[in-house]
Amino acid sequence: MKKVQRLEVIECSGSSYEIGRQYGEAAKGNIMQSIDTLVTRMKMSTDATKDELLANTMKYLPAVEKYDPELIQQLRGQAGGAGVTFDEVFALRCWFELRFYYKHLATLCTSFAVTGKATRDGKAIIGQNFDVLPGITLDMVKIKRSGGGEELSLVFWGGGELTLTSAGLGIVLNVVLSPTKQQGLNVPCCCLMPKVMRQKRMGDALSELCTHGRSMLHYIIGSAEGDIFSVETHPTGFNVEQPTRDVLVHGNHYHDPRFKEGDNAIPEVRGSTYVRTQRLNRLIDRHYGELTPEMMMGFMADHGNYPHAICGHPNEEMPPHTRSMTVSSILMVPEDRVMYATCGPPCEYEYSEYRL
Repeated sequence: MKKVQRLEVIECSGSSYEIGRQYGEAAKGNIMQSIDTLVTRMKMSTDATKDELLANTMKYLPAVEKYDPELIQQLRGQAGGAGVTFDEVFALRCWFELRFYYKHLATLCTSFAVTGKATRDGKAIIGQNFDVLPGITLDMVKIKRSGGGEELSLVFWGGGELTLTSAGLGIVLNVVLSPTKQQGLNVPCCCLMPKVMRQKRMGDALSELCTHGRSMLHYIIGSAEGDIFSVETHPTGFNVEQPTRDVLVHGNHYHDPRFKEGDNAIPEVRGSTYVRTQRLNRLIDRHYGELTPEMMMGFMADHGNYPHAICGHPNEEMPPHTRSMTVSSILMVPEDRVMYATCGPPCEYEYSEYRL
């Protein structure tokens, strides 16, 4: 029998600063733990001190201040609410870039979207397995903005989120790495997503991703209207991928041949990303036209190519600081404004339902 573990929903409302402060107060323990974890792991992998880490993080600040002043206000509120510094909270927003471009660690996310003729009721379903090192924090946060609009987010590390909105937009992601020498001080990926998800229309959200996404993530975004898109971002450009037969599946490799050099960034992932992507495509194809959220939940627990499977588990042959696993599995149905999430690998944990 699978374990049942549900996250308590943290509700925040008001201005960006007030939302940040309320979240900081409610999640103080997780935020402080995330800061300690980031500093500890960066020390293990790069020998960087906390002062060096924060100093390098602040190099990203000018780009973010220009791009999204609302996020800066939210982070100032979060720091005040949690009783930590702004620099520490901002570092959590830069975790992806810090981890992979100081010196990379393994991560193995797999994402998908299905819609239209592929699903039983024609509604879009998007989702992913979120694979990182064990021990990261998870918070479920519901936001009501003073200017209008509501958001439901699974917040990881106290500094990134997978979001579903009242406008009927949902987003999931996975890492795709480009060579370190190509990186610049662009807007970090976890500083890009909040503004993307404040948009009211799919076209506007896509515009934000394509114009300002110049880092190291692939995104799948879906809408209540049933539209789904895949967006690969790279320091030198972007790639928008349309669904094939109403299906999108993505691992940790670029599909756009212009960006293929990045596939060599993590040797441990190089082969498994192709296996996971093909396997999920095959599972979807076998049940094409009958896909439901429950069926996709079953696929996300698949152990083909274990332990580097769709449902990932630590590889005991690898050094401890690189043994990633599925820490949560997330599905969204934007039309129904519903999210399903686990608090561990979906082979062991039940999905809990969260609604806007």
